[in-house]
Amino acid sequence: MKQPFESVVAEHGATVLRVCRVVLGPHDADDAWSETFLSALRAYPGLPETANVEAWLVTIAHRKAIDVLRAGRRNPLPVDEVPEEPTGQGIPDSADADLWTAVKGLPAKQRQAVAYRYVAGLAYAEIAEILGGTTDAARRAAADGLRNLRKNYPAAITKGASS
Repeated sequence: MKQPFESVVAEHGATVLRVCRVVLGPHDADDAWSETFLSALRAYPGLPETANVEAWLVTIAHRKAIDVLRAGRRNPLPVDEVPEEPTGQGIPDSADADLWTAVKGLPAKQRQAVAYRYVAGLAYAEIAEILGGTTDAARRAAADGLRNLRKNYPAAITKGASS
């Protein structure tokens, strides 16, 4: 029997939010997260019981992130905006500013592949479905993303080894 949708949100909400934050950045992620679960709520009754719910939600989040990116290109950039206070909910703090800069500097496909693999824990085949392309291309994008992070953010090696 399929679990109630509220349980799906409770179980996978944090993962989807982390993926949205890595792909979009901290400011647009909340909107993409909300849109993901609104869309998922409408489609959930038709989802087969055997479906991988987490991969399904990450796929929806990916599409919502693309929508946010496209909309952002059409909107004017705000100026003289007061910065938001950090909340500590997965948003990199000042100690992680260099890491966040390194992640933002990755090409989009590498950043997405790293997020889906190492934040959401998806298999490369699932990543390939989301991004389009082959499993080998998804694996290569994730590997290239990690290599670029290690090159551009040396502290990531020592942090990863101690975690």
